[in-house]
Amino acid sequence: MLTFKELKQNIKKDNSSLPTLKVALLGDTATQFLSTAIKGLGVEYGYNIDLFEAEYNQIEQQVFNPSSDLNSFNSQFVVIFQSTHKLCEKYSLMKAENWDYLADERIDFIKSICEVIKVPVIYFNYPEIDDSVFGNYANKLSISFLYQVRKLNYELMNLTQKYSNLYICDLAALQNKVGRDFMFNPAVYTSTEMVLSLDAVPIVASRVMETIASLQGKIKKCLILDLDNTLWGGVIGDDGIEGIQLGHGLGIGKAFVEFQMWIKKLKNRGIIICICSKNDEQKAKEPFLKHPDMVLKLEDISVFMANWESKVDNIRMIQKILNIGFDSMVFIDDNPFERNVIRENISGITVPELPEDPAYYLEYLYSLNLFETASYSITDKDRTKQYQVQAERVAFSKTFENEDDYLKSLNMISTVGGFNKFNIPRVAQLSQRSNQFNLRTVRYSDSDIKLLSENPDYICLAFSLSDKFGDNGLIAVVILKKQDAETLFIDTWLMSCRVLKRGMENFTLNKIVSLAKGKGFKKIIGEYLPTAKNEMVREHYSNLGFVRLDNSATARFILDVENYESKTCFIVEK
Repeated sequence: MLTFKELKQNIKKDNSSLPTLKVALLGDTATQFLSTAIKGLGVEYGYNIDLFEAEYNQIEQQVFNPSSDLNSFNSQFVVIFQSTHKLCEKYSLMKAENWDYLADERIDFIKSICEVIKVPVIYFNYPEIDDSVFGNYANKLSISFLYQVRKLNYELMNLTQKYSNLYICDLAALQNKVGRDFMFNPAVYTSTEMVLSLDAVPIVASRVMETIASLQGKIKKCLILDLDNTLWGGVIGDDGIEGIQLGHGLGIGKAFVEFQMWIKKLKNRGIIICICSKNDEQKAKEPFLKHPDMVLKLEDISVFMANWESKVDNIRMIQKILNIGFDSMVFIDDNPFERNVIRENISGITVPELPEDPAYYLEYLYSLNLFETASYSITDKDRTKQYQVQAERVAFSKTFENEDDYLKSLNMISTVGGFNKFNIPRVAQLSQRSNQFNLRTVRYSDSDIKLLSENPDYICLAFSLSDKFGDNGLIAVVILKKQDAETLFIDTWLMSCRVLKRGMENFTLNKIVSLAKGKGFKKIIGEYLPTAKNEMVREHYSNLGFVRLDNSATARFILDVENYESKTCFIVEK
């Protein structure tokens, strides 16, 4: 973690080439240092943060006054810090008979904020202050301040289920990890009104930026693991399956079991798990098949690379199979030499500096918060199987000399439909996570997608794809806006990279044009908005026969519906 001084230096750099994000910060205490840290960390995440900071204790005026500076700023994200200290002051001034309503009043206020602010709201929850007024009895007494703070944090989590634009920055969990004495300096607070200590500010700012980055699609999707002394103690090739350290009893074997339990949870959440080990493959797979204390099984692994090639080459092969960016990958290896080799040769990949003692692996990795996300879909649990099948497809494709013959042999079938209550979470997730095949990279929440699906000025399409190897699920989204009686504008066209090079873009355009003809539209307008990650679709519209309308970096293209000739593809609509 960078120091506050280093974050200040980041701001002084020329960051004009970075994409700009407009962020508003509102607080009931002094937030100057936090705003500096957020801007400095923005540079680390590849953004130039244009930050509006309100005067402290002006939250209500800024949010609810239509002519306020906040409302004229047009922020993309609003960060709100209402501190436990100010809440405690309010509690102290209330009559005792009203103490029981403290949490409810604050929740009502947060509800009203979420209803007025339509962009993502990142709201800090409340680290506990035990005022010791009731001692341990505070846990039994609903009017105690401690009880009200805990109730407030619980109800705040429930509130996120109702308001899809509300995200929690978990200060309470952070304080549990690093301690209240680290987070809060009483002397600084009394002289500056600043609740966070200077040492804590960079960590808190990192939690804010992690949420913002995840909402911008910057997330980790894949965990690549070494084996010997990483998933178990010892060397399988030398010690044999009976000699490796792995077990539920006492000792270091317990640390490896619990580490695997964490990985299993990540897999069940939808993180892709891969193996990259210098080992004999048959030997390396033996613990997964035969060791009674092995938590991870072969069915949990999407790509298993165990050979004597360099780990750099193997990780590059994993990347080709998965078709995701290196910046979406985390590599964990106990060997410092191997970690440095990967860092030096694969740009963008995250390589944590794992502690020497395996007993500390988990606590260290918890602190890094590597797998922040802004969305979750129940279909995420199927991701491992989908990528296992993708590896089979890659191997199968190598048996064909002609690409068309390979595509025909897949027996691909697509189901096309609108947005509904079952697929809206997945559509929103694709909107938030897709970076490479995303023509305009517009991010939509669940509620945004629902509103678009109900708007008669929009045509919303969701595409799924299956083949002889299995079902890929929902893999493409198109949102069309009716510009006028003759013109459709492609507001959104995005696809999962799992299905690239299978003709899905041809099939999708054929469907768009067919729908346009059926509704009497004569022109389709497409737009490409360049980002750091979507270079691969720069020529997408040109390659599909659209004619470019201008020469700017942000390019618009037009397609004549009447003269369109259907594109060749080997996908059948169900």
